[in-house]
Amino acid sequence: MRENYHPFDIGDLFTIVPPGVSPGNSNRFQLVMERGAFGSGEHETTRSCIELLETLPARENLKILDLGSGTGILTIATLLLNSGHAWCVDIEEAAVKSAQRNCGINHLNDSITHVCGTLDQLEEGEFNLILANIYGDILLDVAEELVGKAVSGTQLLLSGILWEYNFDIRHKYQKLGCKLVKNRLLDQFSTILLQKE
Repeated sequence: MRENYHPFDIGDLFTIVPPGVSPGNSNRFQLVMERGAFGSGEHETTRSCIELLETLPARENLKILDLGSGTGILTIATLLLNSGHAWCVDIEEAAVKSAQRNCGINHLNDSITHVCGTLDQLEEGEFNLILANIYGDILLDVAEELVGKAVSGTQLLLSGILWEYNFDIRHKYQKLGCKLVKNRLLDQFSTILLQKE
């Protein structure tokens, strides 16, 4: 796999670097990502999620669900900022393997359980941080189940949402007992941060 990209910054705290690139003299977290079909951080939804993750207070013993985890970049960023354990769930076997490699490169494999499958196949529950950077129609389809996996006070960071789905998603999750914390409209997509009450 070609690692033909240059290190780049996301937000105030992260630099995304290809494997084998020595970190510069920086106070930023070095998040190592293979280049691949599931993205290494350039997409506006990934950037937006990481920028919002930076604003959340650091916590210990987080129980994280990353639905549609892709390369694992959001989980890796979260675990660099916090302590805890994450469940990365993706229906694509190639994505799961990509996430396993990236989590290994970042020395986080002991903190992550990888699941190839759908949300309804995940027996684990009582998460206190949920990440889902997936299509808006899927976020609508899994809304009840996703909110059901969260304990009271859980923050749900949802992205991959085209503008046309933004209102419906906010409305549905609010009806399910979540309050809106932040709604960011990007060039084509949007990112929504909610909290289960």
